[in-house]
Amino acid sequence: MTRADISEGTPPSTPEVAEASPVAAGRPAAAEAGSSDGSSKLPRHHRKVIAVLMVSAFTVILNETVMSVAIPVLQEDFNVTPSVGQWLTTVFMLTMAVVIPITGYLIQRVRTRTLFVTAMSLFAIGTLAAALAPSFVVLLAGRVIQASGTAIMMPLLMTTVMTLVPVARRGMMMGNISIVISVAPALGPTVSGFILEHWGWRWIFGVVLPIALVTLALGAKWMVSVSETSRTRMDVISVPLAALGFGGLVYGLASIGESAEGGAAIPVWVLFTVGGVFLALFLARQLQLQRKERALLDLRVFASPIFSVSMVSMLIATMTMFGAFILLPFFAQRALGLGPLETGLITLPGGLLQGIASPFIGRIYDRSGPKLLLIPGAILISGAMWLLTTVSLDTPFWILVVVNIAMSVGLAATFTPLMTSGLGSVRPHLYSHGSAVLSTFQQVAAAAGTALFVTVMAVGAAAAGGDVSSDPSATVAGVRAAFTVAGFMSLGLIVAVLFVKKPADAPRGSFAGH
Repeated sequence: MTRADISEGTPPSTPEVAEASPVAAGRPAAAEAGSSDGSSKLPRHHRKVIAVLMVSAFTVILNETVMSVAIPVLQEDFNVTPSVGQWLTTVFMLTMAVVIPITGYLIQRVRTRTLFVTAMSLFAIGTLAAALAPSFVVLLAGRVIQASGTAIMMPLLMTTVMTLVPVARRGMMMGNISIVISVAPALGPTVSGFILEHWGWRWIFGVVLPIALVTLALGAKWMVSVSETSRTRMDVISVPLAALGFGGLVYGLASIGESAEGGAAIPVWVLFTVGGVFLALFLARQLQLQRKERALLDLRVFASPIFSVSMVSMLIATMTMFGAFILLPFFAQRALGLGPLETGLITLPGGLLQGIASPFIGRIYDRSGPKLLLIPGAILISGAMWLLTTVSLDTPFWILVVVNIAMSVGLAATFTPLMTSGLGSVRPHLYSHGSAVLSTFQQVAAAAGTALFVTVMAVGAAAAGGDVSSDPSATVAGVRAAFTVAGFMSLGLIVAVLFVKKPADAPRGSFAGH
């Protein structure tokens, strides 16, 4: 094992010092530092590192959702069918699903600064290629390169925060990260709609590129390595197993909607079979390798019951969020006849309010723990889902905005405690793997939520004797059916969060970090 320098220019520690240091012992110095009341402050260079990572993560996540209202325009511009056009989002999810499980290993193997520069360089190159794309194939390749960089960013941010931030201040910092997770997806459709109405689709990437280049330059200047690195070699067998396992699962989920319309290129059952078999082989391989500290994705994070139940809760909440992000714009455009910009404005107030509330929610977590936040948050999400089962052709615009705000506040009250409790309950040397698992769960949940709700909507519309693409009444019936499923899922979320505890409050032996 070789210790990474905590700051640039620091000479390597002697073996004796490294052995005695908190980092070498698996207890990051910054995370253990500070008084119990959380009065300690992060060093200035650590705050710069986290700030750069947060801006970078915001940029790459914003890029994920800007395509939601742009795909119809791109289909027309490149003269491709809807099923081909959807590959702009499908290939992005696929690339993320393949790369994210590897990030746990990469964060432990590659210095923080090197990994950051690599990730943002890939994102910037992909963004430039997409902005200048002369053909649909080049645009698709640009999205793949973008996704390769995007997949690294959130696990890198999470691991860095868990390594540097004292335990007593983690809730507040995770609240700040929730701003990235919530505001960026909410802004995406609004920004995209505005740009499409005024400048054209190429400027969607043209606006993102300068931000990416600035954060890349700042990161190259300020970024430092924040944890120890390992010389462990990558297991070459695990990589294709992960790619086929997670890739097959996500592609299968993304293809459910196409299959319902008879347009899937590969039968869904084949994709799920391939994904399931290779995922099982991947997991078995990791269980074997983690005994030798060589796992690509270390599954010992699930030894913590708090982490396990937090991830299940996060899965349900993320599925619900992405399902709503898909259904609300679809309903607004197809049933109410709203334009792209008006549609984007439905989710904007809720996303902004979620971002404003998240830091305060983090402080409440630090003082009082997760229960005070999780139960009301889950109830708010559930109430919003059940209210959306009553939508009709006469539903006013403001009703959708208010319901979305309620759901957003509920998500803010759940995401921060779940991330903080979950990651805080694993051993420090497994933070990178816990972050990779969290990001993998979020990616699979996004694909699963989208696939589930789109499929239920299509089935509900067909049962009403219509088609969601042409019949507003059938769209209403389909959306109601989908939100009914979301309502029942939200009841499961209420039950799940009852079992989430703050790591320090857990019964002796259940906290994997001690």
